[in-house]
Order: sequence, then C-alpha cells, then structure tokens
Amino acid sequence: MDVAVLAPLTRAHAREKRRHDDVRNLVMELARSDFRRRHPDATFGPIVVLIASYLEADNIGAVLKGVPPEVDGHAVTTLVVVDGGDDGTEDIVAEHGAYCCVLPVNMGQGVALKLGYELADAYGAEYVVTLDADGQNDPAEIADLLAPVLADEADFVIASRRLGSDHTEDGVRRAGVVFFSFVINALAGQHLTDTSNGFRALKIDVLRDVTLEQDQYQTSELIISAAARGWRLGERPTLWHPRASGESKKGSNIFFALQYARVVLRTWLRERR
Repeated sequence: MDVAVLAPLTRAHAREKRRHDDVRNLVMELARSDFRRRHPDATFGPIVVLIASYLEADNIGAVLKGVPPEVDGHAVTTLVVVDGGDDGTEDIVAEHGAYCCVLPVNMGQGVALKLGYELADAYGAEYVVTLDADGQNDPAEIADLLAPVLADEADFVIASRRLGSDHTEDGVRRAGVVFFSFVINALAGQHLTDTSNGFRALKIDVLRDVTLEQDQYQTSELIISAAARGWRLGERPTLWHPRASGESKKGSNIFFALQYARVVLRTWLRERR
C-alpha cells in the first residue's frame, strides 16, 4: 500500500492512542486522590497483597478474610483497587479493614494493577502478591508462593495450576494455558508451566524495572518484560478453584485468546527493541 495512503491512518492511530493515554492518566490521578482522601495516614507493611476487583462484591469478602496478617514474621497489608463498578465493593473492603483505591470508571485489570504497584512502592512495600477477587485463588497459599522470594531464591514466582490441581471444567481454557505457556517460554527463554496465572509474588524491584503498558492481560507482559531484563522467575503449585459466584469478565475463550496473543506479540517485539 502507498505510504501516502497509510500516513493519515497512522496519524489517526497516534491521535487515538494519545487520547486514550490522556484519559487513563486522568482516571489514575483521580484514583490517587481518592486513595489519599480515604487513607491520609497510610503506611504499608513489607508485604502487600494486591487485589484488582471489578464487580466482585459477592466474592471479595471471603478472599479478604483469608489473607494472613503476616508471613514469615513480615506484616501483610491488603490493598484493593476497585476498577470501577457500582456494586459497593469499596464498602466491603472497608469493613474488612483493608486499604482501598477506587478508579471512577472501569479501565481494565492491567491499569488497576499498575496503580496498585505504584501505591505499594510509594507506601513502603518490599514484596507484592497479586490474587484474584473472584475466589479462584486460595489466600492460604500466599506464604508458600512468597517463600522462594523471601529466601532470595527467586525474584518473581507464579502459581501454577498445572503443577498443582485445576478444579475448573473449561477444557478449552486449560488447553490455552498449555499453548500460551509453550509460546511464551519459546519467546522468553523460560520453562514455566502456567504463564496466564494472575496469582504471583514478586519483589518491588522487579515492578520498578519492568515496562507495563497493557490495560488488560498483563500477566504475559509482566513475564516477558521481567525475563528480558534478567530477573529470576519461578513457580509454585496451586489449587485452582472455580470462581465463587458470578461470571468471568475476560470474555469468550476466542476473544481472550486473540487479545492475549496480541499482548504477547507486542510485548516481545517491544522488549526485543
């Protein structure tokens, strides 16, 4: 195609990206202000358990109840980033004594987690554990997931349902876990068995170093970026539960696979450059 024909399309894409970035930055700044208003004297412990939540009011209470108050003598702080929605999740978080930051509109799990990483770093965390708000991860496993990181045997540890046990019934998604693990291992030079699991523990230094640009499907971006920069990645087995209630927000398996593949390819090309 002629360059003269492509030029207007390229300029339009650049304008749209700038507009999206401006909106994202504005929404994140509003959320930072919300956090400071809610918690003017905030101080985090060395371990922050970070949960991004979108319309999970029916599930998040049980998750918060299961988070341990300390791990290996290190105090644990729980931070929930509410990614928009109007189901009152922030009220449930407050009832459980956890910290809460609210994005005024739904921006995507990647944006919510990035904001959570930023707050964890700003308020004194040394380690971050992320887990889902829907009950698929067991907070009782946090200590086991953190163990190699606290012992300085790894910088970034991912829970693996393939090393443990997957109690869900979606065979297509299970096959996707195997396929994308193969692809990411080939691109990133790793030997991981579950590269699409959001239950993970990592040092704050890793989060300071990696590049995170994706609004969704951040797990693959985080793995590829961390591996490209030489951080030590590891795994621990996990027991993967069906979600406690409600429906997944990730969309159909085909949509998820296409979007996940897009993030993998874009991140790999970016890190190569």
